[in-house]
Amino acid sequence: MTTQPSTQTRAIDRIRSDVRAMHAYVVQHSVGYLKMDAMENPFSLPEALQRQLGERLGRLPINRYPGARLDELKAALLAYAGAPKDAAILLGNGSDEIISLLALALAQPQRGQRATMIAPMPGFVMYPMSAQLQGLDFVPVSLTADFELDEAAMLAAIAEHRPAITYLAYPNNPTATLWSEASVQRVIDAVGEQGGLVVMDEAYQPFASRSWITRMQAEPERNAHVLLMRTLSKFGLAGVRLGYLIGPAAIVHEIDKVRPPYNVSVLNCEAALFALEHTDVFAAQAQEIRTGRTALVEQLRAMPGVLQVWDSEANMVLIRVADAARAYEGMKARKVLIKNVSTMHPLLTNCLRLTVGNAADNAQMLAALQASL
Repeated sequence: MTTQPSTQTRAIDRIRSDVRAMHAYVVQHSVGYLKMDAMENPFSLPEALQRQLGERLGRLPINRYPGARLDELKAALLAYAGAPKDAAILLGNGSDEIISLLALALAQPQRGQRATMIAPMPGFVMYPMSAQLQGLDFVPVSLTADFELDEAAMLAAIAEHRPAITYLAYPNNPTATLWSEASVQRVIDAVGEQGGLVVMDEAYQPFASRSWITRMQAEPERNAHVLLMRTLSKFGLAGVRLGYLIGPAAIVHEIDKVRPPYNVSVLNCEAALFALEHTDVFAAQAQEIRTGRTALVEQLRAMPGVLQVWDSEANMVLIRVADAARAYEGMKARKVLIKNVSTMHPLLTNCLRLTVGNAADNAQMLAALQASL
């Protein structure tokens, strides 16, 4: 006798097969752990500012949809970023939503072929995921062995695949590298010749020595197909979930058409405006993290069992050890969470990614690492 599938099973079968084959993005449970796996700012707001923010949020008309304050936030972010004069801005629920919106807007087939997305790898996992979900072909281009941009390979891939979107993380995650400005510009030029868009992902800009915004200001025509994506997560507002995309108005306005209405809440908007009124506080926090990063890299390079430590332009440090899985589990047993990236890409064999925290967090993380090697 044949057993009929349940109604639930039949309903699940209606879900796309590629989605059913995927793995959901997993966030580790962190209660009771030192959380050094997500590049979060370790500093909370000073108590006086917490009270001020709480009072402002408490006065918001949460019975109403978001309104004109979003326009004020856009203007404040454009000014904060130093955007070119005629640039426009799009707001997202974190940069993750913006990545999805870009894929959705640019999924148009060309010459009978599916649209293509290109990005150097290892890189941010949301690039290929967004391509898959929105029906683009994703073409990874491997970095060099020392995690530099392979310019020749990028140019060849661009010429062959004519990408609709090319992502350049500046600096990159998880390698924390900031690639040669000249190489990046030549890649941008090549994409422009093929009629595609380049997205400069500057999620870690508060900790980097330079930003692509200066090239967008200095050479607007050469970068007329470039969009700059940032987030306030690494700025210090990971819980607020606010990303933004800056670029030529004609392009940004088209992308904005696929954005859901009211995707940024009044609470998120007001918290971001408040933070931008106190940029000095967050700048001081970023400086402390950069100083701590220098010390952390030096200590890691002196630690027996750490085989390699890469320079960092972000609030993370990539290291290689003899057995990444063992070190990860050992640190977890000692209540310290880090990211084992060793299975993400062949270049990352036995690599761990460590968040740069405050001095106490860094010391605890180093002690756990040393005991786990």
